Amino acid sequence: MDAESNTTSDIRDTFKDFLSSKGLRVTNQRLAIFDAAYEHPDHFTAEDLLERARVIDDSVSRATVYRALPILTESGLIREVDVGRDYKFYMANRNATTFQAQVICLDCDKIFEIDAPFMEWYGKTVADKLGLNVESQRLQVTARCDELQTAGICKRSGKKAS
Repeated sequence: MDAESNTTSDIRDTFKDFLSSKGLRVTNQRLAIFDAAYEHPDHFTAEDLLERARVIDDSVSRATVYRALPILTESGLIREVDVGRDYKFYMANRNATTFQAQVICLDCDKIFEIDAPFMEWYGKTVADKLGLNVESQRLQVTARCDELQTAGICKRSGKKAS
């Protein structure tokens, strides 16, 4: 077994332990949803997760996915990303050692994660001045694709200027 699959197996065991600690049953549907979420390489919506989980276990329902998402985010293994839409995005929480900022492309709707270590310092500095402790913070930037604007096509999305 290679190191990658061993790590994924360890993370899956962590999720099982989390479910047990909360008095929740470890079901095939929950594990399928977890696997689909954690193995997704990019940001995803609940509907994306439903499609991927059904490939693993076709008995997964939409309601089960929506009930599982708060459990996944509470576990800390999956994080929620709110970009100001009427739905949320999610992403596996893999080895992020520095603060991550999101850059949302308005042209292709892709969310890019970039390291922003200065934000940890900034949040702590501002909170300390007020005698508070940072619970969470986020930085989001919305942008347009230079390539799409100048060349008329975005290589990331394949989208052409209209």
